[in-house]
Amino acid sequence: MNSYRNITARDVMITKVITLRPHVDAMDAIKIMLKHKIAGIPVVDNKGHYLGVFTEKNSLSLLIGIEYESNPTTEISQFVDTNAATIDEDTDLLTIVNIFLKKHYRRLPVLRDSKELVGLVCRRDVLRAFHRGVKKQNAPSESGVLFLSGLLEREESTVLSKQ
Repeated sequence: MNSYRNITARDVMITKVITLRPHVDAMDAIKIMLKHKIAGIPVVDNKGHYLGVFTEKNSLSLLIGIEYESNPTTEISQFVDTNAATIDEDTDLLTIVNIFLKKHYRRLPVLRDSKELVGLVCRRDVLRAFHRGVKKQNAPSESGVLFLSGLLEREESTVLSKQ
């Protein structure tokens, strides 16, 4: 079996991450989430430093706040989850799996130097890496293919047939 401890976030993360700025209007943020079919978006400052994540759940809190608490703003900054788990680039795949199993996260922002957002690992990225590893393990080796083709050739041979 492959050692999944040798696979890190750097190996499986996506690097083209949709991000938001804290001053974005909530309706614009929701529109982006709906358009891209994603449940949460990392929020970064102008330097690309990670501030937190804005999720569907945060959106619901914001909508309740607007309706019942007359929030003066619809900027997402007040609703960003700043305590969401993050990982660094060298976090191994099994650690990532354990985080996903123990917490209800769908995605983990990948940070460099605890501040710069460099990627995102989603549950699906982990499954894809696992599937590739298993598929690679179960792929027939060249010698096995040659051996099977050799058997087929022998069965078709007149030398092996008994009359």
